[in-house]
Amino acid sequence: MFFNTHETFGLISRILHWTMALLILSLLALGLTIADMEPSLDSLWLYGLHKSLGFVALILVLLRLVWHRISPPPHPLGDPAALPQRLARGAHRVIYALLVIIPMAGWVGSSATGLDTVLFNTLTLPPIAPVSEAWETTAFTVHWATTWTLMGVLGLHIAGAFARAIKGDNTLERMISGS
Repeated sequence: MFFNTHETFGLISRILHWTMALLILSLLALGLTIADMEPSLDSLWLYGLHKSLGFVALILVLLRLVWHRISPPPHPLGDPAALPQRLARGAHRVIYALLVIIPMAGWVGSSATGLDTVLFNTLTLPPIAPVSEAWETTAFTVHWATTWTLMGVLGLHIAGAFARAIKGDNTLERMISGS
């Protein structure tokens, strides 16, 4: 029930997947909102919320990677050598890499501003980059570019899941109900 089997996704994998999906969509919406804002005292809390949720996303993706080691995901349905299966595996790898790179780039960029990175108004993260306009610009450029890349890959991931469901493949159902 909690662990994955060769055929099914366990409860923990499904909770991690859907929690991260909602969190990532929230982060994308929040990030797009603050990207067009001029920072002010009135909007500062939105930046703090984005940083806090981004750090939670980083922790969750790392937990998910550890969980995959403890309880490997089920084997994909269909021929694993088929092109759609290989593309899906590649997309998953890219998604995981981006889900680490994006928050790390944001943390580097925030550190480079010289301002504290405070999570949920309580925990101050240590700076991981020197105070530097060049570091700040580069890190936030990476954050921006990889976020847009993630949106594209997630669009393909979602389209692939729906395409498989339309063809009668049980992959989406396994991620929803575990069966």
